[in-house]
Amino acid sequence: MVKSILLTTTLAMAAGSAQEPAPGPSPTALRESEAYRLIDLPTPPGVQFEAGALCLMGPDRLAVATRIGEIWIADKILGDPAQPEWKLFERGLHEVLGLAEKDGALFATQRGEVTRMKDTDGDGRADIVETVGDAWGIDGNYHEYAFGSRFDPGGNLWVALCLTGSFTSDNRYRGWALRISPDGKTIPMNTGIRSPGGIGFNGNGDVFYTENQGPWNGACKLQWLKPGSFAGHPAGLRWFDDPATREAVKAAGLTKPAEPESGSRMHGEAKRIPELLPPAVLFPYDKMGQSAAGIIADGSGGKFGPFSGQLFVGDQTQSLVMRVFLEKTPDGQNYQGACFPFREGLASGSLSLDQGADGSLFVFQTGRGWGSRGGKPFALQRLVWTGKTPFEIHEMRARPDGFTLTFTEPVDPASAAAPASYTMSAYTYIYQSSYGSPEVDTTKPVVERADVTADGLSIHLKVNGMIEGHLHELHLPGLRSAKGEALVHPRAYYTLNQLPK
Repeated sequence: MVKSILLTTTLAMAAGSAQEPAPGPSPTALRESEAYRLIDLPTPPGVQFEAGALCLMGPDRLAVATRIGEIWIADKILGDPAQPEWKLFERGLHEVLGLAEKDGALFATQRGEVTRMKDTDGDGRADIVETVGDAWGIDGNYHEYAFGSRFDPGGNLWVALCLTGSFTSDNRYRGWALRISPDGKTIPMNTGIRSPGGIGFNGNGDVFYTENQGPWNGACKLQWLKPGSFAGHPAGLRWFDDPATREAVKAAGLTKPAEPESGSRMHGEAKRIPELLPPAVLFPYDKMGQSAAGIIADGSGGKFGPFSGQLFVGDQTQSLVMRVFLEKTPDGQNYQGACFPFREGLASGSLSLDQGADGSLFVFQTGRGWGSRGGKPFALQRLVWTGKTPFEIHEMRARPDGFTLTFTEPVDPASAAAPASYTMSAYTYIYQSSYGSPEVDTTKPVVERADVTADGLSIHLKVNGMIEGHLHELHLPGLRSAKGEALVHPRAYYTLNQLPK
C-alpha cells in the first residue's frame, strides 16, 4: 500500500508540474466574482497538498486530508488575506477521501477502512487511532477509492466504493454504498455504483453521491442513495450471491435487481427493474463539467446569498462549482431537478466542499494526476458572498404543462413574456456497457407562452413536448432583469423523471 501511495503521488506531482498556467478570468468568471469572491488559503510550505477531504471543526478551524495520507488542522482560516496556522495531526494514512468530526474526534475514510482519531493530551497530534469499519475489499488497484460522508441525522457514516479498475467488482462490496452505524455495524445499502466523486446530504438528510461518466453512465450525475435502490452499474450484483456477503445483504433486506439491457434507455429499464432508480440530476457532459465531485447543501440561512437549501457540487476537471435545485417527483419515490453553472475559474480541480459558520464555501482542490482546467496541481480556496445578488434563475420546477422559473431579481416583463426569449431541447443517453454516450433521442420542445407574475420574480413557461426520462436544456438569451441586465448564467438543465399530473 505504501508503494501505491508513493506511486500515485509521484504521478500526480509530475502531472501537476507539466500543467500550463491557467488563462486569465473569462467574462463569465468576472461577472461571477462580483457576487462570489475567491480567497486563497496558503497551504503548508513544501507539502504536496493535493486534496482528499476537508471538514470544518469550528467557526475558525479546519481539518484537511491530503492525497499522500496526511491530516492537517488549521486555525485562523477566516482572514482576508487568509493566514491559517497549520499543524500536522496524523500521517501514514491511505488516500483519505472523507472526513467527519464528532465529539472532538476525526473520522477518516481511507481506501481500506474508516478510522477514528483523537488527540487526548492536547499536543495537536492524534494519540488514539482505531478502526471503525473495514468490511470492504481492497487490493491496491489504482481506482479503488472510498468516499466517506459526514454523519447523517441518525449518527451513521456512509461510504461509496469505486469499482476495481473502474469496470469490475473483484473485491468485496466494490460498487456498493455501505452505512456504518453508531454501534460500529457495517450495513450494505445500495449497489450500482461505478466511480463516485463525492458523497453528501441534502437539507432533508437524504444521502446523495456524484457519479462520473463511464460504462452504464452516459453522463455525470447526482444520485439519491435511496436505501435498497440500484444505481445502474451491474458489476456489483455478484455480492448478492457471494458466500462472503450474501448473509449480510439478506439481513439488510435488499433485493437483487435484474441485469439491465445494454443499449437501452434507463427510464425504460426502470419500469422493468423496480430497484433501478434513475439519477436525480444529470450533468450534461462538458456543458456542465466532466468529473462531478463533492456535495454540500447550503445551510447558511442566507449568509451565502439567495440559494439557501440548494446543493453545490464541485467538478474536478473543469475547476468549477455547480448549483443544483431538487424537488421530489410527484409520486415521492425519487428526486428530480435542475443544475446551473455557479462559479468557474478556481485554481485547481474542485474535489471536496464544506461550508463555514459564516456561510462561506471552502473548496479543496487537486489536479489528481489527470489535470484540471485551473492549472495548479493543488489549491485551497474560500468562496465568499460579497452581498451583491446576482441575476440568476433561482429555481426551476416541473409543472404538468411546462416549467415554473423563479429568479433572484425581478425580470423585465416585456422580454420575459416573449416566447422568443427562450429555446429548449430535450435528450437522453444510451444506457450501455460501453463508455459514456452521446446525446440521443433529441427533440425540440416549444415554449408556447410565458406568463409573468406581478412581482416579476416568477415565470410560468407553457411548453409543448416535454418528455419523461429526458434532460430538458433551457436557454434564455433574450431575458433581461427589470434593470436591463442579462442573466449571469442564461441556461439550465432539468432532469425530468416524472411529469406532474
